Amino acid sequence: MTVPSTTEATDAGPAPAPTPRRRGFGLTAATALVMGNIIGGGIFALPAAVAPYGTVSLLAFVVLSVAALLLALLFGGLARRSPVTGGLYVYPRDAFGPFAGFLSAWSYWTMCWVSIAALAVAVVGYVDVLIPLHGDHALEAVVALAALWLPTAANFAGTRWVGGVQIVSTVLKFVPLLVVATVGLFFVDADNFGPFNASGNSVPGALAASAALLLYSFLGVESAAVSAGEVDDPERTVGRASVLGTLGAALVYLLGTVAVFGLVPHDRLVDSGAPFADAVNAIAGGTWGGTAISLVAVASILGCLNGWILLAAQMPYAAARDGLFPRPFARVGKGGVPGFGVWAVAVLGTVLIGLNFTAGPDTTFRVLVLITTFTGCVPYLLSAAAQLYWLARGTRARVRPAGLVRDLVVAALSFGFSFWLIAGAGYAAVYQGVLFLFAGIPVYVWLRGRRETSEPTGPAGSDGVSVRGRP
Repeated sequence: MTVPSTTEATDAGPAPAPTPRRRGFGLTAATALVMGNIIGGGIFALPAAVAPYGTVSLLAFVVLSVAALLLALLFGGLARRSPVTGGLYVYPRDAFGPFAGFLSAWSYWTMCWVSIAALAVAVVGYVDVLIPLHGDHALEAVVALAALWLPTAANFAGTRWVGGVQIVSTVLKFVPLLVVATVGLFFVDADNFGPFNASGNSVPGALAASAALLLYSFLGVESAAVSAGEVDDPERTVGRASVLGTLGAALVYLLGTVAVFGLVPHDRLVDSGAPFADAVNAIAGGTWGGTAISLVAVASILGCLNGWILLAAQMPYAAARDGLFPRPFARVGKGGVPGFGVWAVAVLGTVLIGLNFTAGPDTTFRVLVLITTFTGCVPYLLSAAAQLYWLARGTRARVRPAGLVRDLVVAALSFGFSFWLIAGAGYAAVYQGVLFLFAGIPVYVWLRGRRETSEPTGPAGSDGVSVRGRP
């Protein structure tokens, strides 16, 4: 995956032009990557998690759908400027320097492996519908670890395999979910929805709190931007795939959540471990429908893990090429996948699952989701700030005059939404997220110091990437 950034002359004459890199994702695969990473455990687990807030959470879904589309447009615009692997790391780095890039990469990477652990835990509830686990925590941990390591193994087959798996898993889960959502609307009982605001807090407070949880269901909107180096014609494809994937996911979310709220009585939904299975049982009667949707849920989560593991390896890969992550993260295997990054994510996820499974799947899932809200929004904030920086410079070479107002509005609203969601995550999540973020500073100090003592001073670094990316 490493591409020479410059063509240098040697004593023997000009170096040959680098061989064009074969890319792995077209528009279909990139859109499936976005949808596959957005539609995962969230759509199956979160309706029950936000039920205590009441139907105000449905309004939060609408607000987040708008915010996600704005982020998709933001990343599409930024990818036109920097169509390379790394996305949310590259944008702050190019605008504000290596430390901002490192903080974004570290925070996003933390969000990825915490989110991956949460997804692996989320699969336990639906496996329990298929094969009763009887509350055996050790057995639940084994199921979660299997859900983590199976997609990890698939990643080592290469990026083309990952893209193919994303297409299959997206179709497998999207079609049944859409059918359930549309058919379920005919069986909705208005009495099941419960109160609009069941939390006892103010409506704005309940909206922000439920949105902070629900953001987890939209993480992945940046998937095509992070893997832009693996996408055909990224200047055009990243933006289109991000918008199409987000629109498709938002449609499934809104229809599916309304159906679940209207099919499962509110008091039962609050305590449900498999809300979509309960909703299907309410439509079909008996338990066979819940069993079928549980199979879909397991496939969905595994497909989502498949894509997220690749993304979690791509971000530190890009940073490692600039010397801002440990060098092993820049190693690429035969299949074009950063192998060390994949291993690191799987091992860290295993540790998290091992430390937290005794608290039970529901508690562990909620705690990890709120941490991902903070750690995910930090790179969103920095990316929006980077776009505002480029727009403030306003040179014709970098900003199209006809799109200035549109890009300014998109970037400003994206920044505002991200800030609001961090506030809604709550003090505990922000506290823990900040600790994770600051834990990376000693890593940056060590790597930066080692790099400055080992590399000659000059206009470009040894890899030519950092300086080349800046104006």
